[in-house]
Amino acid sequence: MSLSGLITALATPFQANGALDPDGWQRLLHLQLEGGVHGVVVAGSTGEAATLSDDEYDQLLRSAVKTVAGRVPVLAGTGLSGTAKTIEQTRRAAASGATHALVVTPPYVRPTQAGLIAHYRAVADQGGLPVILYNVPGRTGCDMLPETVAELAAHPNIVGIKEAVGDVGRVQALLALRSPTFAILSGDDGTAARSILSGVDGLISVGSNALPGAYRRMCDLAAAGEREATEAWDARLEPFHEFCGVEPNPIPVKDLLRRIGIGHGLRLPLLSLSAAHHAAAEHLATDIGALEALSSH
Repeated sequence: MSLSGLITALATPFQANGALDPDGWQRLLHLQLEGGVHGVVVAGSTGEAATLSDDEYDQLLRSAVKTVAGRVPVLAGTGLSGTAKTIEQTRRAAASGATHALVVTPPYVRPTQAGLIAHYRAVADQGGLPVILYNVPGRTGCDMLPETVAELAAHPNIVGIKEAVGDVGRVQALLALRSPTFAILSGDDGTAARSILSGVDGLISVGSNALPGAYRRMCDLAAAGEREATEAWDARLEPFHEFCGVEPNPIPVKDLLRRIGIGHGLRLPLLSLSAAHHAAAEHLATDIGALEALSSH
């Protein structure tokens, strides 16, 4: 399955008592499919993967695979701090039917660039799934440099990168590595329109949890090179890009989802959105229906 366009990094809906919300999960999945997304990520950082038990992880993945039914790729977040544990989690994801493993750089341990190369090659060799690299140094404390990505892109089972560093120089360096077998995906909603206009294959988005159609529209226009229309859609979505960053992800987007009837909260150590941002959330939530309707025209 190709990796391009809009891929949603799914939040995990919980019930008021903190248990998984299977009905909310199904509503979220159907919302994404109806919005025309090109893929979904299950149990990434937006999905609060660190709080999920193994059984919950399996349940979410199997449910997503069944609901998606082969229409789009299902990426599983499998990156952990240790290589052996990452391989084990990747094999678990493969057994549950995931199509790809989204593997973040090992959090907290801060390996060298050579260590990253050895880590990813081991996961790609032994995990049983095509691997998408994921670089988000603001969360992990580790920045995978373009020259490291260049070495890894030659591996036949490493098929792309989600890059959350959105500066122009980083994007241009990675675009030099783009090929039919190695996709470059933005991991930053706020700079994605610019990046796709420059040649990036697509966006793995947080905001599209609540606005799949609108983010799909922005990505489609950018991929078609329609700069003026892309910038107009990006401007419409700018308040959502900004809101999703007012507190640590996924706190803001889960507040928006709650306001449209999907899920009830987060798991510790994350707390619900601070009261100071409630008015902004309510204002944005009232715009979601109109933007989604407009995106379909």
